[in-house]
Amino acid sequence: MWTDGLRFECTLCHACCRHDPGYVFLSEADIQRLSQHLSLSPEQFLSEFCRCVDLDSGPVYSLKEKQNFDCIFWDLGCTVYPARPLQCQTYPFWGRIVASKHSWNQEARFCPGIDRGSFHSAEIIEQKVKSLTENQPKRCH
Repeated sequence: MWTDGLRFECTLCHACCRHDPGYVFLSEADIQRLSQHLSLSPEQFLSEFCRCVDLDSGPVYSLKEKQNFDCIFWDLGCTVYPARPLQCQTYPFWGRIVASKHSWNQEARFCPGIDRGSFHSAEIIEQKVKSLTENQPKRCH
C-alpha cells in the first residue's frame, strides 16, 4: 500500500493524545528515555505514570490516562515531547494503519494530517513500522 510513499504532517490537533481511551505501550528503551527525561528512576517512573494492561501475550506496561482519557503527559501539548514513546513518534506509520488503503483511509477520519503535508518515502515508512515491531512492550513483573 505504501510502496510509493505516503503524505503525513502532524496538524497538532492532538486527537491521538486526547479524549479516547487507548494504550501507549512502552518498550524498555521508552521507559529508560522517559525516566531520564523526568529525572526519575525507572521504578519511580513505572509506579507514577504507568499501568499494567493484560494482552493475549501477558501483562505489559502502558502509560496511564487521565479521567477524561487524555494522555497522562497531556497539558496543552505533550509535556515529554522530546522523550515521547516510540509509539507516539511513529504514528500513523503503524503496521495495522498502513496495512491497506482502507485502514489508512479509516485512520484519516480521525487524523487530519493523513494525506497532507510532508512526503514520507517507502523506506522511511518501513523503518518506522520495523522499529515499532522490534521494540516490544516491556512485560510487567
